[in-house]
Amino acid sequence: MDSVKCFISGKEIPSNEAHQGLHIRKGVFHLIHKKYPAFTEKDYVSTEELNKFRRDYLRKLVTGEKKELNKLEKEVLQALTDHTKIVSEQALVAERDTFGERLADKIAAFGGSWTFLITFFSVLMGWIILNVFIITTRPFDPYPFILLNLILSCLAAVQAPVIMMSQNRQEQKDRSRAENDYKINLKAEVEIRTLHEKLDHMITYQNKRMMEVQELQMEYLEDLVNKIKS
Repeated sequence: MDSVKCFISGKEIPSNEAHQGLHIRKGVFHLIHKKYPAFTEKDYVSTEELNKFRRDYLRKLVTGEKKELNKLEKEVLQALTDHTKIVSEQALVAERDTFGERLADKIAAFGGSWTFLITFFSVLMGWIILNVFIITTRPFDPYPFILLNLILSCLAAVQAPVIMMSQNRQEQKDRSRAENDYKINLKAEVEIRTLHEKLDHMITYQNKRMMEVQELQMEYLEDLVNKIKS
């Protein structure tokens, strides 16, 4: 197998692992040329060296106008570098909630159900009937039901923060899922770009080999024609 010299490392590499500057994406080529001004379109670099500059180029693309990477994008680039999963199995499993958080969820779920509504209405009507029609002489909460109003006010004061706690936890879970989806989509986009780079290189290399084969065949045919003529 033919070999060429890598411009960056100075080592001999197989031609099928070499990338000529002419066939490297312009953005990546300019990045290499910026670090190695003597690098030209006729020079070669190895796949390993090229991938380093590809990652730097992708980092610049991801950064964009912000000029800095946020935490999620750094995790994506790190996962690409280490060839690891962007979301671990533990992240897909439900978080371990504390007793207070589980209690808040159960109270919020019960408070927004028909069971609570029917039970609450039944207790309310029973309280009124008991104090108006059953205990007529000395009811413990006569009209206008001051004690009942106090209990309802306390219930509303406690129920509202509990429901807000549950909603905040649900928003946190939704935000975590959205971050995981964003990281997965970002990694997929970057990997697709890398695959395009590899496919372009394979197609270019195959076309080059096919042209070389055709040239050899033409030379062989010319030799045969010359022999026949002679």
